[in-house]
Amino acid sequence: MTSAASATLTDLQTPLPDLTVQHGPSGAPADRRPLRVVGASERETDTMSLRVRQLRHEADGVVSMLLVDPSGDAVPAWTAGAHLEVHLPSGRIRRYSLGGDPDDRSGYLVAVLREPDGRGGSVEIHDSLRVGSHVEVRGPRNNFALTEAPDYVLIAGGIGITPILPMARELTGRRPWRLYYGGRTRQSMAFVSEVEQLSGDGEVEIRPSDESGRFDLDSILRSVTGETAIYCCGPERLLDAAQETCSRLGIADRLHLERFSASTAARAAVVESAPVDDGFYVELARTGTTVRVEPQVTTLDALRAVLPNLPFDCESGICGTCEVGVLGGVPEHHDSILSDSEREAGNSMLVCVSRSRTPKLLLDL
Repeated sequence: MTSAASATLTDLQTPLPDLTVQHGPSGAPADRRPLRVVGASERETDTMSLRVRQLRHEADGVVSMLLVDPSGDAVPAWTAGAHLEVHLPSGRIRRYSLGGDPDDRSGYLVAVLREPDGRGGSVEIHDSLRVGSHVEVRGPRNNFALTEAPDYVLIAGGIGITPILPMARELTGRRPWRLYYGGRTRQSMAFVSEVEQLSGDGEVEIRPSDESGRFDLDSILRSVTGETAIYCCGPERLLDAAQETCSRLGIADRLHLERFSASTAARAAVVESAPVDDGFYVELARTGTTVRVEPQVTTLDALRAVLPNLPFDCESGICGTCEVGVLGGVPEHHDSILSDSEREAGNSMLVCVSRSRTPKLLLDL
């Protein structure tokens, strides 16, 4: 998830308690089940070996994969918006959003869009994995968790429906919600029938662009209430458009995005800042060690020279694994995780992409 209102990596061992709506939209008491709302990350698990129990064609170029524990045990719990880190036989590591029902602990369901021009992970899954194959996974983790709000707008583009669908299921009977689902063609859109089945519980609009054109984001987002939470997942052009529209309408703090690659703006900011960066120092508060971060060297690489076990994953500022607390100095943020308010507070940073605006940073390491 990315700004504007992204969740922050919190204590992995202490999920927040369930929250309950006390009143309905009109102020009357609401007879609804509690909404499961958690912090940014689920309880982190060790790497597990799971077996592919099912591979199923979901749409043109999309296959779903059901992963189960080989011994038949329940898989670790997850909440809507979570993703799983999949370690493929080739050594590639990819993150895939979890679909399905969080109440179903029999396995994890992920959906994978075949991307011939991608980095090879999706092609490997489509062409090489078979029912009975084993893969290593880590997680689940959640940087896209539902936050407390009186009502929700959910926007999905293409394969981005995967984390959005569990959100709609989670909100059903608990909060008012609207779901907008777009794609190139109906045949290319996964889980359409599942989305249609939810139409009696919330407002659902399915819009294949070849039939009815693209969403009018301006119209959709102008209608939100003062406290509406907006969740969006899909291709970069959709995410960038949602971010631009929310910023223009003054509701950027209500927008939650799920990105699996760094935003165009974030990539440009890193490139732009690199030539004028003269380097800086990082002090580790727990040991007093000081590390020099040279120009063109990432903060992560400099830290790993003295902390080789420092956790990291994407090295693109999109997963939250390397988030570190900042106790002093002013970080320069280039991630796609923290919200504008979190960046302004400067209490944490993603060390894989972010740097320093001051000569020295004091980190909680």
